Amino acid sequence: MSYYQPGILATPVPPQARHLFFALESVEALPLAIERLMALVDGKSAVVGFGESLVQALGVQIEGLRVFPALTGVGVDNPSTQHALWCWLHGEDRGELLYRSRAIETALAPALRLVQMNEAFRHMNGHDLTGYEDGTENPHDEAAVAAALVSEGADGLVGGSFAAIQQWQHDLEGFNALPSQAQDHIMGRRKSDNEELDDAPISAHVKRTAQESFSPEAFVVRRSMPWIEGDRAGLMFLAFGFSLNAFEVQLRRMSGLEDGITDGLYRMSRPITGGYYWCPPLKDGRLDVRALHIA
Repeated sequence: MSYYQPGILATPVPPQARHLFFALESVEALPLAIERLMALVDGKSAVVGFGESLVQALGVQIEGLRVFPALTGVGVDNPSTQHALWCWLHGEDRGELLYRSRAIETALAPALRLVQMNEAFRHMNGHDLTGYEDGTENPHDEAAVAAALVSEGADGLVGGSFAAIQQWQHDLEGFNALPSQAQDHIMGRRKSDNEELDDAPISAHVKRTAQESFSPEAFVVRRSMPWIEGDRAGLMFLAFGFSLNAFEVQLRRMSGLEDGITDGLYRMSRPITGGYYWCPPLKDGRLDVRALHIA
């Protein structure tokens, strides 16, 4: 498939990244803003996703797109902080990303206003700040294409994808104070060699989110990266799927809504944001927004 935003599946995650979230300010100015955005993004160094509120403002519907649910589970909360538009910028230089961010912000005004920005980065070889490797169970090659991209449907939808984003804030001080075995049992893997632990408790993150254990199987492509803001730090969790269902059933199980058992991850981290976005395919190297009926 050469008609999807290639940044969705490109590996490894980029050395530096920025997540930009925008609120809708003017529906009338929206078509011109999107046209300007299309001139600035290539789907590789910048991946773009549209939220349900923007799609509804245009009077159209994207099958499968919905608002991120505010899920309250067994002693845990997953907030919804849904926005109208999301841009994920990739690069190697933080300064260059700053200027690209400002160019996009200018291009989208006055239709859309930047309301949240998160810088992210690649740690070690794609590790979380806890020291554990992230995305070990990601599908690869054709399996990644099948998991992440829409394979059938109307023109302007095939090659698209759905993104689920959560910003998780870690209690690194508390986590690092735990014995190594307790840390491994939260994750379900040994930090030293990344091997999955057969004797890990059922609450271990690996066991809660085992993609093949769902019916139907719930495979997604994870592209998460760490973030640091002052003395706060954590993970910008990002998953792509041909629908949002696979991510959502994983989140429900993590939250204890399936069997009353909460994912051990909540012992050392908590989500503080949550959003769903539709990432359109490409056509002739540009975002294919035919499904939005504006071009």
